[in-house]
Amino acid sequence: MTYTHESHSEIIKRLKRADGHLQKIIAMIDQGKPCLDVAQQLQAVYKAIGNAKGVFVQDHIEGCLSGNTNSPSELRSMMKEIREISKYL
Repeated sequence: MTYTHESHSEIIKRLKRADGHLQKIIAMIDQGKPCLDVAQQLQAVYKAIGNAKGVFVQDHIEGCLSGNTNSPSELRSMMKEIREISKYL
């Protein structure tokens, strides 16, 4: 099953920016840039990815909660999925 939420295009943009930034960090290490500068840039990428993850997970949970359920078994399945994905918040 394919899941697409409104935030996916924005999340992809964020991750592509983080990927480009990560490539620059790799170049910084190859060039022998100061460790403090590299660590600061790594922290920025780490935070950007964490923020993207949070938006992704929250959007999925909201989608599950606003979805129409046709049966108690579908509701149980969605609740199980929400419990599982919320571990990544």
